[in-house]
Amino acid sequence: MMEKSSDNPWTILIVDDENVIRRLLCHKLKSEGYVCIEADSPQQAMEKMHEQPVDIVILDIMMPGGSGIELLPDIKKHFPGTIVIMATAVGDADTAIKCVRLGAYDYFTKPYNLDEVVISVARALNTRRLELEIYDYQQHLEEKVQIQAAKIRDAFMNAVMALALAMDAKDEYTSGHSGRVAEISVAIAGEMGLSQSAVENIRIAGMIHDIGKIGVKEEILNKPGRLTHHEFQQIKAHSVIGERILKPIVDEQEILDIVRMHHERFDGNGYPDGLSGKQIPVGAAIMALADAYDAMTSDRPYRKSLGHAAAVDEIKKGSGIQFDPEVVEAFLRIETKTVPNTVSS
Repeated sequence: MMEKSSDNPWTILIVDDENVIRRLLCHKLKSEGYVCIEADSPQQAMEKMHEQPVDIVILDIMMPGGSGIELLPDIKKHFPGTIVIMATAVGDADTAIKCVRLGAYDYFTKPYNLDEVVISVARALNTRRLELEIYDYQQHLEEKVQIQAAKIRDAFMNAVMALALAMDAKDEYTSGHSGRVAEISVAIAGEMGLSQSAVENIRIAGMIHDIGKIGVKEEILNKPGRLTHHEFQQIKAHSVIGERILKPIVDEQEILDIVRMHHERFDGNGYPDGLSGKQIPVGAAIMALADAYDAMTSDRPYRKSLGHAAAVDEIKKGSGIQFDPEVVEAFLRIETKTVPNTVSS
């Protein structure tokens, strides 16, 4: 016998209208260690197969209640993993061969040579065992590939996070900026009732939203005076550069959208795509406000912090112009609880 497992042996369904033949086959196959069940018609065979898994069907071609040829397509359609062996009278071998072309694994003739039946069943089940092993290998291989890919993405993501934090820490004016933007954005998102997964995407995006500034010259980023048009264009490119850096390692489109769109304005005068109103995803609209608030309340090379109260006034003025009014309303409901400790009033 070709073992499936000690706890779950192979199951064979014998479909034949002759009781003596079914019992004879069952007795022989049970002696080989197989589990055998019987059906005396195509209808009963389908009922049995729906009741319990069957590995192989020995199917008589000619039966008063319907032919095995008619049952074969139904078995292959509803139970494609089940192997079918046709049984036929000696003079009906051509019909059995046609059945093989329709999907049957093999055929043998009546009267049965029981030893040949055992060999045919073992050969068929060996094929089935190999199919199951290949399927199991493919499934586990896919899982392993997915796990490994996730680990690689996590490693890259951690590296990007570390790089973003290092960029913040490198400049006294932007030190802690990404963390504060993430914190404020999460607070606003929570106030707006966004889902937990959306809030988490916003948190991650906040930590890395300025990663694209790695592609902007340091002297431009830290320039104390007014930027030229060309320099400002380089600054504006950081959101697109950030999206490009993250795209190979970030699966969540929401995070990529926030990184790309956090400088879009409600009135359509932002960048890089000039989106307006509800064209701007809510996560990007939230981060646009949080980013602007932190910029206004932080010392920069070209000016001192405006302080919390003045920044809030500017955000109110920008409602419906720079900022999404719904995001502004949520921010105003929580602004006293959201102010970082480093921000003066």
